[in-house]
Amino acid sequence: MISEKTQRIKYVLADFFSANMAWFTYNCLRFHLGGVRGYSTLGDFMSSSTIIIGQIAFPLMMMGVYCLSGYYNEVFRKSRLSELITTFKTAVINTLLAFFIALINDMMNDNRSFNYEIILVLLALLFFLTYFLRLAITARTSSNIKNRRWRFNTLVVGAGAAAYAFVEKLNKMRQSTGYHVVGYVDVPGENRVKDIHLPVYTFDDIAKVCEEEEVKELIVVPTNQDNKVVLGTINRLFAYDLPIKVTPERFNTLSRTRLDDFSGDPLVDVSNGNIDAGTKNMKRMLDVLFSLIALIMLLPVYLFVAVLIKCDSKGPIFFFQERLGIHNKPFRIIKFRTMVDGAEKEGKPQLSSDSDPRVTKLGRILRKYRIDELPQFWNVLKGDMAMVGPRPERMFYAKQILEREPSYSLIHKVRPGITSLGQVKFGYAKNVDEMIERLRYDLLYLDNMSIINDFKIIAYTVRIVFKGRGL
Repeated sequence: MISEKTQRIKYVLADFFSANMAWFTYNCLRFHLGGVRGYSTLGDFMSSSTIIIGQIAFPLMMMGVYCLSGYYNEVFRKSRLSELITTFKTAVINTLLAFFIALINDMMNDNRSFNYEIILVLLALLFFLTYFLRLAITARTSSNIKNRRWRFNTLVVGAGAAAYAFVEKLNKMRQSTGYHVVGYVDVPGENRVKDIHLPVYTFDDIAKVCEEEEVKELIVVPTNQDNKVVLGTINRLFAYDLPIKVTPERFNTLSRTRLDDFSGDPLVDVSNGNIDAGTKNMKRMLDVLFSLIALIMLLPVYLFVAVLIKCDSKGPIFFFQERLGIHNKPFRIIKFRTMVDGAEKEGKPQLSSDSDPRVTKLGRILRKYRIDELPQFWNVLKGDMAMVGPRPERMFYAKQILEREPSYSLIHKVRPGITSLGQVKFGYAKNVDEMIERLRYDLLYLDNMSIINDFKIIAYTVRIVFKGRGL
């Protein structure tokens, strides 16, 4: 069994080779078909500085598009249809980029049909050369998995009748789906099957077992179909930062969650948001780009606000607080301080309100226009947060919300955001009841994640800020 890193390198090298071959072959064909002027021989044309620079730059550009497409995110269980569609899409994008960057000035104005034909030649080369090599690697990988030469160590969370039947079904399948079950995890409240021949662990053992057995995935198969139990279990598993999958018939709450695998028993992937890998990569790239630009452009604002805070009240300029992020991982959120120093001296978390005496005079203005949130662009740049996503809560309140609304655990599939659908449609929550009410907007966002919706939420946020409706 090769590592994920090695498998990814195989795809990257194959794509880099095909991109170079496609661009080189295209330039040779373009010369022979009469699409180049000013060169007497192919050697003169191919040795020109423009072509040499292009032979270096354009394959690298194409590789950037492949990375953003999300093709390298999952390297073992690839869908043949998705691979075909993704390869064609990226071939079209790379062709258009090459056309507008380098080829548009070389087009023959007196022969439009030839121009179209030569562009289609580049598209065909990029698609077929790339897809042929990708398909060869994917087919070999699929064969190794189906024939049980490659297996992925898996823990089944659940040790009742349903979990036992699920594993038995996996073992009896003629073609393997790649899951190699190394043990079960006993879920409190379930009746454990007595004749299980594999080790049965407790939740406290999971971290150690995952490290020792090199576990790659967790599959939740509870005998108890109560959603509260299932969601509570998933919430505890987020901490291990592994793919978490659930059999859909035992988890009917997430009707729109992406199916991970259609072979054998379809499994629902509940550890990632409902967006494809390409959209996920693009969202992160835009987050990094936007936050970097914001941090640079807003530097004068940061300095001005910092001076005002120091003049307004004693204490630090910034306020740090631990919040729960993606996969339940804690991180330190940063804000401009809007309360008196030591506002929670007693140690017990307290939510703020419109008339909270702890908020300074300047703090009320900063909160009204959400200026106190501006330093969180640093959290976005670091990867703790996103521009748009469910607002992060403190552990103290997260536990209370989870007890009353187990579906709260699902928001930890994605990075929390500076702004959110709940924030623009509901606003700040002053108590746990309002947090739960706002949660329905965050869950709605999870079911409808897209770049377009993110831009809409950002536009709503900007409008709210300029209207001074931050509180």
